[in-house]
Amino acid sequence: MHTIANRQQAEAWNDWEGTLWAEHAERYNGMMGAFNAPLFAAADITAPNRVLDVGCGTGQTTRLAAQRAYDGNVVGIDLSAPMLERARRDAAQEGLDNVTFEQGDAQVHPFPDRGFDVLISRGGVMFFADPVAAFTHLRHALAPAGRLAFLGPQPAGPDSAYARATAALSPFLREASPASRGMGSLLDPARTRHVLAASGFTDIEVDPAEAPMTFGVNADDAADFIFSMGPTRYNLRHVDPSTITRIRAEVHDTLTEFETADGVCIPGAVWIVTATRERIPSGK
Repeated sequence: MHTIANRQQAEAWNDWEGTLWAEHAERYNGMMGAFNAPLFAAADITAPNRVLDVGCGTGQTTRLAAQRAYDGNVVGIDLSAPMLERARRDAAQEGLDNVTFEQGDAQVHPFPDRGFDVLISRGGVMFFADPVAAFTHLRHALAPAGRLAFLGPQPAGPDSAYARATAALSPFLREASPASRGMGSLLDPARTRHVLAASGFTDIEVDPAEAPMTFGVNADDAADFIFSMGPTRYNLRHVDPSTITRIRAEVHDTLTEFETADGVCIPGAVWIVTATRERIPSGK
């Protein structure tokens, strides 16, 4: 791996949380999968495009991009060796020959200058230690008029559906787990616009998108998933088992409100962010 600027994130995603995501990729993809449609609509990938997927994780969005850029090529980059191992395996099983994965820090990785037409990310750009430096670096990797499209979470207030579903757990979630540090860096659209403008991007748009987030086939399965997630495990690591049993039962009961024929679906909301390397003339 080349130079690393985000050392804390590199250590975290190559530790137990990266392994957790790799081993349960279908769970995390299921949770975020409904946001793929608005992300790819914003990215507008065409057949000959060269695409970079930043913070690609286990590679679902990279593979989806490769299916769209079938006469081009797609590179997925991530810090996590366990997640990239899963990504490569899944891509090979799907027979995709226009996708590659690189382990590296996108903030400083030596990308080819103007080497990509589209840059996408399903949340991976939230974790940069220096967002302006990172997006400036990524802008240079885009071709003239190259497109940026990524998603990031909207702020989840106390009245959000997820907050209601996990209310019994929230008093115990006192600190971010190692891999989740930085997730709130682009919650505010004004900050996102400022970061991208300071990085040299233009035509910046930040639009809301809502979709159901699937956590399990039923309340029991969803509770298992929520209590297995990195931030939950990290914050409950010193809590006695009887207390964990109690709050899990309370979360389970609340999750029944969100049971549907398609599983436990909790409404979620993200920002879909788009920008270009340089201004696109009107009418183009």
